[in-house]
Amino acid sequence: MKIVDTKKAPAAIGPYVQGMVVNNMFYSSGQIPLTAEGVMVEGDIVAQTTQVFENLKAVLAEAGSSLEQVVKTTVFMADMNDFVAMNEVYASYFGTHKPARSAVEVARLPKDSQVEIEVIALIK
Repeated sequence: MKIVDTKKAPAAIGPYVQGMVVNNMFYSSGQIPLTAEGVMVEGDIVAQTTQVFENLKAVLAEAGSSLEQVVKTTVFMADMNDFVAMNEVYASYFGTHKPARSAVEVARLPKDSQVEIEVIALIK
């Protein structure tokens, strides 16, 4: 196992790591809309989802992977009414690549964010 840690994404806010590589697979922790400096991105679901994807890109790169290598995502949202707007941002980051996905509404997310996303990806 290899711990993935980059300064280009927010540090873990608890007893966990940004991600792990095991047997040429990357498993991310959930990313919320914090900047690399740990500041919460304010604004709507579009702004928050955009920051989450920038964080995911950073940890994937550190792991030796990319969005094109993602095989599964899990999207947690505070309000399923935001699904269409979140999905537009999501689609813009993945383009024609379409990994398997689960999307669920939850009662609350860390730091009261509107969205959290985790990924599983192949290592290039």
